[in-house]
Amino acid sequence: MHRIRRLLLPIDSLGRADTAARVAQLLVGLCLYGLSLALLIRADLGVGPWDVFSLGLAVHLPMTYGTATVLVSGIVLLLWIPLRQRPGIGTLANALLVGPAADLGLWLIPEATALWQQILLLAGAMLLLAFATGVYIAPRLGPGPRDGLMTGLRRVTGWPVWIVRTLIEGTALLVGWLLGGPVGVGTVVFAFGIGPLIGIFLPLFERRRQARIEHLMARRAGTTTGA
Repeated sequence: MHRIRRLLLPIDSLGRADTAARVAQLLVGLCLYGLSLALLIRADLGVGPWDVFSLGLAVHLPMTYGTATVLVSGIVLLLWIPLRQRPGIGTLANALLVGPAADLGLWLIPEATALWQQILLLAGAMLLLAFATGVYIAPRLGPGPRDGLMTGLRRVTGWPVWIVRTLIEGTALLVGWLLGGPVGVGTVVFAFGIGPLIGIFLPLFERRRQARIEHLMARRAGTTTGA
């Protein structure tokens, strides 16, 4: 049991309170990520490659988009086995929470009825997704299923990360499109715009995380010195 806990929830020297804060941040980030996917779908201008795949599956199988997303995550995690990738609690939480959060968002958010509404939803979805990505990655409690697949293939093949990512997402996009998933101008905007947006938000949360580490370590050193 201790080994499993160490595998899924690594407890570092910063203590239980810090770990609890990291887990809480992870969960908030994943819920916001699911909500951003719902906004992207409601914009109805096209979605990201993996969401084209999930929505394509949902066309042919008796399941919601969120359930299809969980299914895809499970399939991707199976591909981790030959790659000998190590999951964390963040990996499992990502696989299990994003889909239901997206389904909840789809239930709450009405469909857009005008082009200007679609554009606003698309812009809001991308901003929220980039923000949420920074929120859930910064605690570093395990990569998401798709990120782990990318890093695992990069390690095994030795190919540059951009080639591996392009091949993976290109395959997901092609298969999803063949299954009937929605591809549109939003797909192109997402492909070229989400990276720079994440590049803005992720460093902000990583700096906050590093500042917290330094604060906790300094306080612990002060307590030790005082003792």
